[in-house]
Amino acid sequence: MCRIPVFPVSGAILFPGLQLPLYIFEPRYRAMVARAIATDRLIGMIQPRPRIAPMGKSRLSSSGNILAQRDELAQKAAGLSVGAGVGADSSPPLFDVGCLGKITEIEALEDGCYNLVLEGQARFSVLREVETGTPYRQCEVTVEGTSRDDDVLASISRASLEREARRFAERQGYVVDWTAVTSLDDRTLVNGIAQIAPFDAAAKQALLEAPNLADRTELVVQLMQFFGRHDGDNQVTLQ
Repeated sequence: MCRIPVFPVSGAILFPGLQLPLYIFEPRYRAMVARAIATDRLIGMIQPRPRIAPMGKSRLSSSGNILAQRDELAQKAAGLSVGAGVGADSSPPLFDVGCLGKITEIEALEDGCYNLVLEGQARFSVLREVETGTPYRQCEVTVEGTSRDDDVLASISRASLEREARRFAERQGYVVDWTAVTSLDDRTLVNGIAQIAPFDAAAKQALLEAPNLADRTELVVQLMQFFGRHDGDNQVTLQ
């Protein structure tokens, strides 16, 4: 168990082994970064829980597995009336799982703001939020071990993932260096798709919370199929 500063941002998901560039401008988070670079350079990225609004029946209800994941996340946040973004509430409730990031690059700007890069270290689970005198929030967390024994996919799962990734990229019009992609290890490929693909915040939270790489791979394939569908106006269907 340890105490870490947390940066709650909806939609900004960090996965272990990947990097996330950030521009820090709010005074409270500038203070958080100053503290981090003076100590262990660690910051916890975590999503605030979203406001739950009434929804009509989904026209993509046939995608049972994906909607079940989304419904589970919605149930976790039920009864909360907070904004989805940091600015909507100074202390919105948080999801239970985030990713610990280490500052690997930083640029201090003349106006006191920062450009920085976080590198994902490991997932963490929130035990409780700690009341402190700091302007930024802090939590007591348990950090997941760094064992990578389950970070190898079966060959059929890897082939299915690459095949669906190619289809998804083609439908979105992305230009991808597939030679470089095929050289990535399984963990980096799966987490890379999970972090970069234009899935919504609930879907990315479900991916982060997946218990192992095999489950995350299965879910990311389903999400590429679900989110890769197009409406008549050639836009990605998100709901």
